[in-house]
Order: sequence, then C-alpha cells, then structure tokens
Amino acid sequence: MSTRAATRGSTASKRATAQFIKSFNGYNVGLRPAFVAVQNFQLAPAGQRHFSSSPSSPKTKEFFEKHPTERVRKTQAAWPHPAYTEEQMNQVTIAHREAKTVSDKVALTSVKFMRWSLDVATGYKHEKAVDLSAKDPEAARKKFAMTEEKYLIRNVFLESVAGVPGMVAGMLRHLHSMRRMKRDNGWIESLLEESYNERMHLLVFLKMQKPGRFMRFMVLAAQGVWCNFLFFAYLLSPRTVHRFVGYLEEEAVITYTRQIQDLDAGRLPKWEKMQAPEIAVDYWNMPEGHRTMRDLLLYNESKHREVNHTFGNLDQNEDPNPYVSEYRDPEKPHPTKDLAHMKPTGWERHEVI
Repeated sequence: MSTRAATRGSTASKRATAQFIKSFNGYNVGLRPAFVAVQNFQLAPAGQRHFSSSPSSPKTKEFFEKHPTERVRKTQAAWPHPAYTEEQMNQVTIAHREAKTVSDKVALTSVKFMRWSLDVATGYKHEKAVDLSAKDPEAARKKFAMTEEKYLIRNVFLESVAGVPGMVAGMLRHLHSMRRMKRDNGWIESLLEESYNERMHLLVFLKMQKPGRFMRFMVLAAQGVWCNFLFFAYLLSPRTVHRFVGYLEEEAVITYTRQIQDLDAGRLPKWEKMQAPEIAVDYWNMPEGHRTMRDLLLYNESKHREVNHTFGNLDQNEDPNPYVSEYRDPEKPHPTKDLAHMKPTGWERHEVI
C-alpha cells in the first residue's frame, strides 16, 4: 500500500513539475534570441576548473526571474542611472592615482595582491599574452587567449563582490549618524547607490552566464570574508577603504577596456552581434541602435573610481557629499553623477569644499 501511495505521489509530483516548467517557459518567451543562444556557451574542458559555470538547459531556472502579479505591471529601478552620451563614454581612459600617503600605499598593495590572486584563479594573464604575442602570436592565442566564457566568469565573480563596499560603508554611516544624532551630509545615499549599480552589473552578466556550484561557493566564501573584512576596516579607517575601492575600480576599468579592445580586434566573435539584455537597456537607457555588447561594456566602472578617490580626499566626518551638493558657481567644473566633468583620479578637497 505504501509503495502504491509513493508511486502515485511521484507521478503527481512529475505532473506538477511538468506543468510548472511549461508555464515557466511560456512566461519567458520575451527573452531576446541572442541571449537564449549565449546561455548555451560551452566552457573550458573539465580539467580546467577555475571558476566553472554550469551549462544552461531548458530546465535551468533563470536567476532573478520576473514574478508578475495581478496588479503590478513593472518595477522601476530605485536609483535611475544618469544618462551617458556615447561621446562621453568614449572619452573614458585608463588612469591611476599615485599613492602618496601610507594609507594610500596600504590600499594599493592590497588591491595588487587581490588582482594577482584573481588572475591566477581565472587564468587571466594579459601582460604575458602581450609579451608572447610580439614573438609568436599563434602561441600566445593558444596559451593565454581570453574567450567570451572566461571574461563572463570573471565579470560575474567581480560584480558579485563589488557591491559589498558601498553597502557596508552605507550601513556603518547610517548607524553612525543615528548614534551621533547628526546628519550624514548625503554620503549614505551615494554609497548605497554605488552598491546598487554594482548589483545591476551582476544581474546583466547573469543573463549571459550561469554560475555553477563551485563558482557559487567561491562567491559565497569571498563575499563572507569581504563583508567582514570591510566592516572592521571601515571602522578603523574609512579613508583607506575609499582609496582601496578607488584603486580596485581602476583595475575594473582596465579589465573592461581590454574586453572592448579584444572585441574590436575580432578575438571575441560571439560578442560581435550580441544584443544587450532588456534589463541593461532599461537601466542604462541605452538608445535604439546602440544596444550591442560593445555598447554595454562602455557603461563601465569609471565613475566608481572617481567617486571613491574623491571620498578618500575628504574629511570623513564633516564634509558634505560633493556629488549631491548644489554649488555656488554651477558653471565651474565640479563633481556630478554623470560624465559631464570627469576626473578619474578624484577631486581634491580644496577643489570642491
């Protein structure tokens, strides 16, 4: 009797599962064909584990899928992204702020170590590839070439931890403001918005690459260590943490710039005609005719490096947030949320306060 009951239960369960999958697939018919195709990317051979991703299949549940309700039609972004023009984005360049103080040098050394560790883990050896390419281009391509899959794995991992600093800093400043019973002068909002923006980068890349169990474990471990480390570091020296994030975002700009260069050089053929997913188009207000993968990569981390380098130059307790302030002379160049007045190494305190 128990066996028959179990059999009937199993059959009912299978029917329910089949019905769910059917309705789920029906709901996602709006996905763009380009991104349905990109989800079928094959990764490196099993022997090259690194941060592996699981191959997609029709039964794979989509990350962050939509949940339509009876009354809600669409949920807008809590922090709308400022509009960037193509001309402004093309003016973004790789830049580096010189480490002047002991605090700066500690931050820079920490970032260099983290960069080296992640490069080793993900097989990212761009400098060695350039050196070898000058001697033997074919050997360099076979040994060091970054593929679309490798870049996506790296991007997913980076963005999954990049949203932590702003959230930790915003939370601590929020609690600090309540303890002191004093205003925060606009810092909290910008820090949380930075964290929100990083999460949006992650959601976009998750439309292209599904992380496997090993990679999800590594993200969980990295986020746990990262969150606790930053919590205590920000209590000890907020200025050092902001400088650290500024240097970290400098490295992110380098990574995305190299992806654009590889795409332009024809080394990433799967990305050449790929269209940006709907979530990216909506968040960045990408104009019609400028919604390719290359256009998506232009919306990079350049503003994060400027904001955090600027924050690192200010009085952490008293100075107002220059990115949400109204200036006495609005015609004079000053910090803005958009790319109107770019200063990649950060604004000095005497320039804005």
